[in-house]
Formats: sequence, structure tokens, C-alpha cells
Amino acid sequence: MSVRYALGHGILSRLVSPSRIAFEQQCQNMEDIQRTKLSSLLRAVAATPAGQRSNIDSSWSFERYAAEMPETDYDHWRPAIDEQRLGGASLIASPVQRYQPTSGSTSAIKWLPYTKRFLDELDQAICPWLGDMYRSYPDIRSGSHYWSLSWVPTSLRSELEGQINDDMKLLSFGKRFLAGITQAVPETVASAATSADSRFATLAWLVADESLSVMSVWSPTFALALLDDLSVWRDELAQCLQAGSFGIRGRSLSMVRCPKAPFRAALLRQWDGRQSPAFFAQLWPKLALISAWDTAAAASWATKLSDLFPGVAFQGKGLWATEGVVTFPWQEKYPLAFRSHVYEFADIASGKILPPWALEPGQEVTPLLSTGAGLLRYRMSDRLRVDSMIGKVPCFTFLGRDDGVDLVGEKLSAVMVQQLVDRLDMPHDMHPVTLLALDDSDGKGTPGYVLLTEGSHAHMLTEAGKLSGLLEKELLGLFHYRLARDLGQLAPVRVLCRPDMQQCYLGYCQKRGMVDGNVKIEPLRYWPGMELAEMVADGVLEGVA
Repeated sequence: MSVRYALGHGILSRLVSPSRIAFEQQCQNMEDIQRTKLSSLLRAVAATPAGQRSNIDSSWSFERYAAEMPETDYDHWRPAIDEQRLGGASLIASPVQRYQPTSGSTSAIKWLPYTKRFLDELDQAICPWLGDMYRSYPDIRSGSHYWSLSWVPTSLRSELEGQINDDMKLLSFGKRFLAGITQAVPETVASAATSADSRFATLAWLVADESLSVMSVWSPTFALALLDDLSVWRDELAQCLQAGSFGIRGRSLSMVRCPKAPFRAALLRQWDGRQSPAFFAQLWPKLALISAWDTAAAASWATKLSDLFPGVAFQGKGLWATEGVVTFPWQEKYPLAFRSHVYEFADIASGKILPPWALEPGQEVTPLLSTGAGLLRYRMSDRLRVDSMIGKVPCFTFLGRDDGVDLVGEKLSAVMVQQLVDRLDMPHDMHPVTLLALDDSDGKGTPGYVLLTEGSHAHMLTEAGKLSGLLEKELLGLFHYRLARDLGQLAPVRVLCRPDMQQCYLGYCQKRGMVDGNVKIEPLRYWPGMELAEMVADGVLEGVA
């Protein structure tokens, strides 16, 4: 182990250890902590003009707050955030550090204010997570770490003015400095003119680093796409690593130093480009942990990624969103990050809004967050199941986003679709990408659904055709879908397969302005105005119509 890694990991693990211990000790006191956090939050909001206009009272109890303050979403806050970005009044008495971009399945870019208070709240989840990670996976101390950057679309880069989406920036300055000592990839890679050049520079640094011990990304499909890029760009990467120069990409990557690693360049030249566990073990012999989403629609992609690295531990992420954190990994469970924000939960069955201390195992719920960014009772679109308890703290399983699609009255939900697709008998090397709801799915103007799948050429016609029938049968078991089909309002579902469907789909998401690196593979998506013919014409689904 190098002195740099020993120093960085040693000091950082000691710094986050008190937060890990505090989390353990406070699991019996969740209700008191949540009530105290709400009082503090209300004082910070009530002190602002926005809070006074909304008649926020800093003396409200938890129960009074839930009764007086309505549930909200981004559209509720959008005018105030837009005004704030132009220099107007803040939502909360805490300085804004930056604005973080994000996007939903159908929405354009949304900007979330990251205040000092909000970043401190995230720190209260990240530190116990890191502390437990060092405790549970001691081999991660032996090398460098890659914590992903989440880049924005190329067209928005000038607007960001250096506001890089760096996972390490969620830490406080001191911890971020220490974490930076151990990072495999410099944050400057996000300064490239295009996302492709950012990925290229990222791969150059990752390939150059034989000491990589942690690979942390959000979506497993992002890591898989990087590995695909590695295969495609291996000759160009080898040239850059041999010369220590980015060559024709140098202008775009003028802010990024190119590593020089002739031995690693030779390793790439010897590689035939086929992705295999043996090659990746040779490339990163110290890799001890991969961290990525691994539930709901991400599950099959997490398995595919894990299969390329047998013997490497895999840890899920819990539920993190740009709007805040709900759960984080802890001893193979995902407890509520009760030391971060103020939480409430909508019970799916009853519709009642409950405080976290009223939850019981078996309930399915949707979280509402009140955060130090100034967003109050912000309703998420995620469905969770309460699985167990750590002390008084509920632990959850993420079931999927509860966004619904209702083209003609069929009322499909993402969780419902996930359950249907899970029941399909797919070949082991065939993976569902997403079920797209299209305004024209048959070229005749009839709306309908198209399941995009990734698999070998052998599956493109035989398995896709068989699965179309099986999925249609499953969907016809749903009353409203069957009625819509009987009335001729929907075309039959289609299943399309390509060997590179994941890449095609992610490419189209990026064309629609979604955030590169944070694009989720979700079970159900609706893109208003989209037609299958348009996707084929754009070349994204070339050859499948």
C-alpha cells in the first residue's frame, strides 16, 4: 500500500468513524431527533421572506406542520428556485453553494439549490456509510477509489460554469480533501467540452491505475457503458497512455492532465476487446468493491456488472436522489437516514401520511422530504417496502419509481410493470431495458407499449416474438389494459431486442437532455410526442422497426 493511500484512508476512516458510532447509538432516539430537526428547519425557513409569505411558524409541532403545510413537488418550487437563481430571495436561511441539475423521465432539466445546510445534511448520511464501508470491506484501504462524476449534457456545459456534479463534493471540505488524496480520477475530467471526452479521460485514468480498489457509480448501466467504451476506444487509449497526451482530444481536455503509463498501454494492445472476468482481473487486480444501484429495474444490470468481476464485493446504494437522501447501505440493510432530513411517508394502501416512527414492517410507502435546501414536504415518486428495523429506525427495500402512465385509461405503474417483466421467462443473457409508452407504437397512429431488451442476435426475432405474446398475456390480466385493447385504443405490446440496446437507449436519453451518468434504467417510461418511427429515423433503433 502506498504512503498516499495509507495516509488518506487512515485519516478519512478515523474522521468518519464518530459519525458511524453516533448513528448506531442514536437508532433508539429517532423520534426525538426528527422532532428536533423539524424545529431547527422551521426556524431557518420562517426567517426568510418566502417563509413569511407562506405563514411558516417556527413553533409548529410535527403534527401541526403536517396539517398546515401542503404536500409539494418540483413545480410548486420552480418559480421560487428560478427567482433565486437570478439573485432573488432564498428559500431558507442558508447560503447556496451551487445548483445541481437533474432530470426526470419526461421533464427537462430541473435545478436544485444545494445550500450549506443541505450539504451538511447529506454529510450526516455519507459519513456513517463510509465508516461502515471501511469496517465491512477493509481491503478498500489498499488502493485508489473511483467515485463517479455525473456529467450534464454537452449543450448545458457552458451554463454550469464549473459546477461539477462530483460525488465527493457532497462531503465537507476537509473530508473531501482527504478523499481526493485517494481518488483515481481527477474531477477536472468533467471540464471537457463533451461527455464523450469526459468518459474518455475517465477511462484513461482508470486504466492507468492498477491500484483501483473501489468503483462507485450510481447506475450499473453507466459502468457497463464505460466498459463498452473501453473496448471501442482501446487502441486510442493505448496511444494516449503511451505518449502521455490526449492527442486529437487535447483541445477538449485542455484542463485535464493525461496520465502516462506505457505498461498499461501494452496491456490494452494485447486485449482483443472481449469483455471477460480474466481481463478485468488483470486490469484491476486490487478491485475489492463495486457500488451501484442493484434493486428494481437496475437488478439485472447490477448482476451483469457483478458477473464481470467475480470475487469482487458488490454493495447497493440505497435511495439517493438529487432532492435528498432517504436510505443508505448499512450492514447489508438500508436504514432511513434519519439524521439528515425531516421525513414523512405516504402509506400506499391507506393514503395516510405517517411519521417515520409510526412505520411497521410490510408497509409500502412513498417518502416526503423536508430539507435544508428549503424544499418542504417534497413528495418523491419512489415506492419503498418497510422490511425490518434497526432499533427504532425502519429499513427499506426500494421497489421502483411509482410514476404511472395512462395513455388511454390503462393506468400502468412502474412497480406493476416491474412485477410483470420479472415474471417473464427470459434467457439468462437477455435483459429488459425499459417499457416505453409511445404515442404511436405501430406506425398507424395507435398508442401502445414497446419493451426494449438487450440480447444476442439469435434472440432478436425468435425470443422477441415469443416474449411479445407472453407480455401481452400478462398485461391483459390487468382490467384497464384489457379494456383499452378490447376498445382498440392500444396496439399490442411489442418486444424489441438488440445486442446494444442499453447503449442505444442511453444515447437517446442523452439526446433528450437527461443527465449523463445519472440516467436510470427504469421499468416504465413515457416520452410525450415520441413515435417508434422517429426513433428509427434518428438511428437510435436502426434495424428493429
